[in-house]
Amino acid sequence: MNKSSSINKLKRFISNFRIAVLGLEKDFVSGSIERAIFMLSVPMILEMMMESLFAVVDVFFVGKLGVDAIATVGLTEAIIMIVYSICVGLSMGVTAMVSRRVGEKKHKEASDVAFQGILVGVFLAFIIGIIGFVFAKDLLHLMGATDELINQGYGYTQVLIGGNVTIMLLFILNAVFRGAGDASIAMRALWISNGLNLILDPLFIFGIGPLEGLGVQGAAIATTIGRSVGVGYQLYILFNGRSVIKLIRANLFFRLKIMQRLIKVSLGGMGQYLISTASWIFLVRIISYFGSDAVAGYTISIRIIIFTILPSWGIANAAATLVGQNLGASQPERAEKSVWKCAFYNMIFLFIISVVFFVFAEFLVGIFNAQGEVLRNGVIALRYICTGYLFFAYGMVVSQAFNGAGDTRTPTIVNFFSYWMLQIPLAYILAMYTDFEIKGIYIAILAAEIFLAIVVVLIFRRGKWKLVKV
Repeated sequence: MNKSSSINKLKRFISNFRIAVLGLEKDFVSGSIERAIFMLSVPMILEMMMESLFAVVDVFFVGKLGVDAIATVGLTEAIIMIVYSICVGLSMGVTAMVSRRVGEKKHKEASDVAFQGILVGVFLAFIIGIIGFVFAKDLLHLMGATDELINQGYGYTQVLIGGNVTIMLLFILNAVFRGAGDASIAMRALWISNGLNLILDPLFIFGIGPLEGLGVQGAAIATTIGRSVGVGYQLYILFNGRSVIKLIRANLFFRLKIMQRLIKVSLGGMGQYLISTASWIFLVRIISYFGSDAVAGYTISIRIIIFTILPSWGIANAAATLVGQNLGASQPERAEKSVWKCAFYNMIFLFIISVVFFVFAEFLVGIFNAQGEVLRNGVIALRYICTGYLFFAYGMVVSQAFNGAGDTRTPTIVNFFSYWMLQIPLAYILAMYTDFEIKGIYIAILAAEIFLAIVVVLIFRRGKWKLVKV
């Protein structure tokens, strides 16, 4: 009996998993909340797993070029986090507005939002691309890079920031699909782009046959090509009507009111992530004081952390979509229950990961050819940061719930106090004026994440986010 019951449960799980991956479930405002979370979370987690795998593989191949190559990736990543901040901010606005319109059954208006998001993204990417391509050396110099590192790696920075339109569109279009509940399409776009990157990375970095290797710059070229193909797939789906959101000629116009509303909601999200990513830039700048080995070790540990944090963001993104669609369907209590359940599942997942990271930190960092001081610094960073995963689990889900409701202002304010008023000053003081040295930076990260999680949970419980209009 028990064996038969277990087999039936396994069959149901496989069936539900297939439905989630194929995107066959479209109704998230009725029925079981657990089922809705599962149907949205599975493709979002798989999507983010591929994105996180891309981050790890990039460093794995670049790591074979030496410490300076890894440091180049780390410093460029810190710079391009500003681009990610804008992408994520716009994505928040797009997801909030699209999910709300879909919840209200206004699909044509949701499509209008999608096109306005594309227009804003392309315009911003054009400006950023010119600045990044022309001033790549200067940007690396500002981050504390040595002349030798700049001369070896500035081409990586040029290509990655110069081609940032692929990053921008990949984020915005996937935000459209997530907001519409078509998370499986977003998943496939990331799998295509990052799968191609996995193939092209070693070819462009090391070369093959008559094709000469381009070193660290080759990694940026492979990444940009992979993302471009992913964006092509997204646009094909949008214009061929294979999604809840379909772009037709009637949607392809500049609509000032929608764009103004989108920018208003997105500005809070941009500010929110610019605050947090600017703090990471300051942290990298402080870490660079301890040398290239410290930056390389930090870069490796962060890529390993991203490998688990991004799937965790899949659960948080599911919470944002559920909040938006349920508020649009006038079901605020269902929206709130969805958030608490997502946060609990996220906590269980990250707790397991934190134990694995703490125990096997040296082995995991060592996979990336890290030795000596690079290995030691990577292990320190990994163990300290993963200690705060339980708090981070709740902080990320609840913050995304605010964003899904269109209340991007609240997380922005909390981020400001958590990162700029607490994390940065504390990291600088502990690293420069105490015996903690580089460990002080990671203690500051822990303190900020714990503070953020406690504050957003307390504010969320007050329920004012249920009244936000987008």
